[in-house]
Amino acid sequence: MDLAATFRALGNERRLQILGWLQDPTAHFPAQVDGDLVRDGVCGVLIAAKLGVTQSTLSEHMRLLVAAGLVVPTRIKQWTFYRRDPDQVAAVAHALASHV
Repeated sequence: MDLAATFRALGNERRLQILGWLQDPTAHFPAQVDGDLVRDGVCGVLIAAKLGVTQSTLSEHMRLLVAAGLVVPTRIKQWTFYRRDPDQVAAVAHALASHV
């Protein structure tokens, strides 16, 4: 695990907000036409709209979260769906606790 990349990804309020929403996607996002909110993740279009940013801005946020291993992308048709990786999030929490 690259802790520096992980901390860069977590060092932004909007990315932390996205991770929080993805922890319980059914509470934060409406049902989707394609993909299950929990199994497949949340469509990037819905995340961008809720965050109030453009698709390109969201793509950069998600690129960093994916690179850190905190979020898993899934392609369905022409859309990308994102879900948290609970094992990686737990590993980061454990690593942080052991370093602090």
